[in-house]
Amino acid sequence: MVTFRNNNGRRNTFRRNERSFKSNGERNKFSNNFSNSENFQRKAPGRNNHNASKLIDKYNNLAREALSGGDKILSENYFQHADHFTRILNEKEIQKKVIFKNQISEKNDNKEKNIENLSEKQESTEDKHSEAN
Repeated sequence: MVTFRNNNGRRNTFRRNERSFKSNGERNKFSNNFSNSENFQRKAPGRNNHNASKLIDKYNNLAREALSGGDKILSENYFQHADHFTRILNEKEIQKKVIFKNQISEKNDNKEKNIENLSEKQESTEDKHSEAN
């Protein structure tokens, strides 16, 4: 027979309210702490986007293993998973290209505005010099 010698002391300290445990009657089952003003951030919906290439490899390998084992249905399922992540990866790359093009066009627009501002300043200073003479 196994005896637990020191268990009584541990059990008593656990059951006492010294550790700020609340009894069932004191605990609220549903907390109403959620409000719109709190900073509540969800995980990004595409949280696996950075691992999409690894997931593609994983599901392709699983599909090949299932196919070699003779399970065509499971292999097709894994191939569909791999296809899903290839589409996600392609969409992510398209978004990066669009953002990059927008940044370049914004830089070009800013350069053109700066050139226009400089030419206007030069014209105004030339006008002032011609009026002074």
